[in-house]
Amino acid sequence: MPRYEFRCRACGDTFEINRPMARAGEPASCPQGHTDTVKLLSTVAVTGRGGSPSGPASAPTGGGCCGGGCGC
Repeated sequence: MPRYEFRCRACGDTFEINRPMARAGEPASCPQGHTDTVKLLSTVAVTGRGGSPSGPASAPTGGGCCGGGCGC
């Protein structure tokens, strides 16, 4: 279940709530009971292994400006 982060405008507390994505836009009360809260934007880190599923991951090489492919 996704976790959403909120900040209370009344007391400044930052807190998290687990709820289904279908309820992501619903308001939330802070642990102190204040209702003037705002949902914060969160960053999501996605990691994975490159390469084929049966072989080791390989690091990208060259390509892109200043990555060795443009001669900067």
